[in-house]
Amino acid sequence: MNRYPSFEKNIGKYIDLSAEELTKLSACYTLQQVPKNTNILSEGQICQFEGFVLEGCFKIFCEDENMKEHILYFAIEDWWVLDIGSFVAGTPSNMNIRALEDSTMLVIDASRKEQLYQEMPKAERLFRLMNQTSLAAMHQRMISMLSKNADQRYLDFQEKYPTLSQRIPQHQIAAYLGVSHEFLSKVRKKVLRKK
Repeated sequence: MNRYPSFEKNIGKYIDLSAEELTKLSACYTLQQVPKNTNILSEGQICQFEGFVLEGCFKIFCEDENMKEHILYFAIEDWWVLDIGSFVAGTPSNMNIRALEDSTMLVIDASRKEQLYQEMPKAERLFRLMNQTSLAAMHQRMISMLSKNADQRYLDFQEKYPTLSQRIPQHQIAAYLGVSHEFLSKVRKKVLRKK
């Protein structure tokens, strides 16, 4: 397998692996190209993969009964993407994952990941730490949506995704913030005036 420095650096944030262990871990992943506007997971499907984004951007979202999108998060370079509940339990997903740009990711399936746990005990610690970090981030996201106003949520978005507003349409950002496109325009103008 080719070396992917961003993948190796991301793993290194959680645990130390020898060069041999890193090669063994990396060999469990396959490279996948995803064209823009492709769903890699649709509601009702079982999530069969865990992916690391090398290039591009994905949105993880659900739709209400009126087909209005609610974006849970964006997965950009150096982020992991999956529906963990569906992936772990093998149950149908209640969310969608769509590429917003032509994207490249490294993927592993559930059976290969389980095999990796058997072959490399450190891998279980790695993914436990990653899952804890992800859970903490989702808790912060929920708290933000419940307790902060739109101005604060927009500032949080800019901090978390500093380059994304130049890469995706504004209505996607509005769906992430839980506001209308028109209201987002007002928020952006207000925030810019304060700077």
